[in-house]
Amino acid sequence: MAAPTAPQSPSAAPPESAPAESGPFELLAPSLRLAHWSSRLAALNDPQVRLAQLVETARLLPPLPSIDRQEAHRVPGCLVRTWWIAEWREGRCWFRTDSDAMTLKCLAGAIAELASGGTPDEIAALDFSPFESLGLLKQLAENRQKTIRNLMNSVHEFARRSALGHH
Repeated sequence: MAAPTAPQSPSAAPPESAPAESGPFELLAPSLRLAHWSSRLAALNDPQVRLAQLVETARLLPPLPSIDRQEAHRVPGCLVRTWWIAEWREGRCWFRTDSDAMTLKCLAGAIAELASGGTPDEIAALDFSPFESLGLLKQLAENRQKTIRNLMNSVHEFARRSALGHH
């Protein structure tokens, strides 16, 4: 079995100036992407191994461009520098992220990758509970767990605001 899918880049949204290169995974609706991602991680029996696999993949990713590593994009309350950018384009929500901590980079990156490109309705239906059930969050310090949960809530809130036209 292939390694679990991990964030493809810290910038899950395709640049506005470049066409999105989509493979089969990227063409799936967010809920199907999450189901696929979860089942691949579930095949690894140990939560520590699951997180380690995601961290190793995240190590290979380029950082978010320095122009996006601004204070305005910092995740509030996070002790480690973590950036989160939510964008609305062409009727869809796009998310980009990066962090100085590999555990946050991989999990925030997974959230961004799984939700990016979704419509507000698709994202509203997105259930991030596999992050808990797969034991990924319990591997983190309490503050980092809170950061990841806040990002999950942020995704849903941005989708809700976008549906109302308040990007």
